[in-house]
Amino acid sequence: MEPVRTVSGKAYPWGAKNIDTDVIIPAHWLKTITRAGLGRGAFETVRAQPGNIFDDPAYAGSPILIAGDNFGCGSSREHAAWALGDMGIKAVIAPSFSDIFSGNAFKNGIVPVVLPQEAVDRLIEVAKTQEITIDLETMTVTTPFQDRFTFELDPFRRQCLMEGLDEVGLTLARDTAISKYETMLDEHRPWIAGETNASIAVEGARRT
Repeated sequence: MEPVRTVSGKAYPWGAKNIDTDVIIPAHWLKTITRAGLGRGAFETVRAQPGNIFDDPAYAGSPILIAGDNFGCGSSREHAAWALGDMGIKAVIAPSFSDIFSGNAFKNGIVPVVLPQEAVDRLIEVAKTQEITIDLETMTVTTPFQDRFTFELDPFRRQCLMEGLDEVGLTLARDTAISKYETMLDEHRPWIAGETNASIAVEGARRT
């Protein structure tokens, strides 16, 4: 996972509320076990409508999505976060998120930014003509018009995003401690390492 310290650029000024994971990525796309290509299916039903925002050249390649309340509700499919990432979205701004979607977004390097509805409304207006910047160092969302909105993020999740650490990265970062613990187990509990019952019985007999 790549480190995320700032996300700056155009934003899709959508604002739709109660967008569930089936809207983000329809169920028939879930047959795949890879992330590549899921961006083509992102918001498929919305893109079927003429003049939709996701196919508007003015917002092509935007790394930020501005949505409405309760974004990511519905099923727990991680494919929703995969699809957003595959279409280039690195942050979503909304008044609230589904807990499961928020967790999936974090694990896939997507920043879920919670702001009051008034701030979201303002950002939607700004995004129609200007870029937006999300800064994890200062925990702010800013605009060229000197708007400055602060947001909160779990400190652990913030650190992981800024350092580019997913679960695999976190485990590898503790490689020394893990190796030390496994060595201790080999010395004091050899049966865990896979010794045969016969060798354990012989060693037990010797000790008695």
